[in-house]
Amino acid sequence: MKLIVQIPCYNEEQTLPQTVADIPRNIEGVDQVEVLIIDDGSRDRTVEVAREIGVDHVVRNKRNIGLARTFRKGLDACLVRGADIIVNTDGDNQYAGADIPKLVQPILEGRADMVIGDRETNKIPHFSPVKKFLQYLGSGVVRKLAGIWVPDTVSGFRAFSREAAIRINVVSSFSYTIETVIQAGKRQLMVQSVPIRTNPKTRDSRLFKSIPHFIQNSLGTMVRMYAMYQPLRVFFYLGALLTIIGVLPIMRFLFFYFTDGGGGHVQSLLLGSVLIILGFITFMIGLVADLISFNRQLLEMTLERVRRMELDHFRTDATLGSDAVHKKE
Repeated sequence: MKLIVQIPCYNEEQTLPQTVADIPRNIEGVDQVEVLIIDDGSRDRTVEVAREIGVDHVVRNKRNIGLARTFRKGLDACLVRGADIIVNTDGDNQYAGADIPKLVQPILEGRADMVIGDRETNKIPHFSPVKKFLQYLGSGVVRKLAGIWVPDTVSGFRAFSREAAIRINVVSSFSYTIETVIQAGKRQLMVQSVPIRTNPKTRDSRLFKSIPHFIQNSLGTMVRMYAMYQPLRVFFYLGALLTIIGVLPIMRFLFFYFTDGGGGHVQSLLLGSVLIILGFITFMIGLVADLISFNRQLLEMTLERVRRMELDHFRTDATLGSDAVHKKE
């Protein structure tokens, strides 16, 4: 049983040593613990520091490609290196590494495919009341969309089984946290949460410039992911709304037509007709999107099989290489 802790990094030379030092190397039920960092085009000595402190694996992006793509690249790198469990944590030492055994326990016991660390944000002192409220509201919306109970949907401290890592597909360029929760719910993965501790704040988040910027990107991710998995429902509601709004001015026209003899109010008839036509077009778009979603499911199944074949190929090559070394000896 191999556990790899992956750490996406962008200019983390100051905090990376403590982050790595806090990661336990002996965990009950795990035979081997390794650390992998994904350097997202850092301009400081992050990579040099990682090698100095004995990080097992270093993956580098030639330029900054963003947290979500870096996270996905890290999952692929961990799978290739034979990880049975993957833990993701932040390079700013936000999360307590000592809680990793607690995080992976549900996976070791076979009770979960993905485990998310609950920071219990209402107890974090440096979170403002506004931030706590937005976090509570946002997590509630994501829970509703995903259909699973996750108290802290934007927590980056989470563990994945090998199966979950193969099945997760990150398409967002902003953040992986919300997207992976919705995907896990829609793809019937077992998700659990465990309370975890956080360390004192070391720096401001680099993921977003301001709270409005974070809300805008998060809402975009929620709508995109939900529409990807439930397109017919989304477009049905939109089409129904447009149709209902369109019926109102037509009723107004009919009222004046029968009471005043039909003089004027043609604008209401035109407006209502346009809205009803738009509603019908939206219904049609929903049907087409629903058919496309079936093709997406087939593509996801194909991608999973390709990943499994690639991983089997890497594993075979590694075994053959090891055998060759033993024969030479």
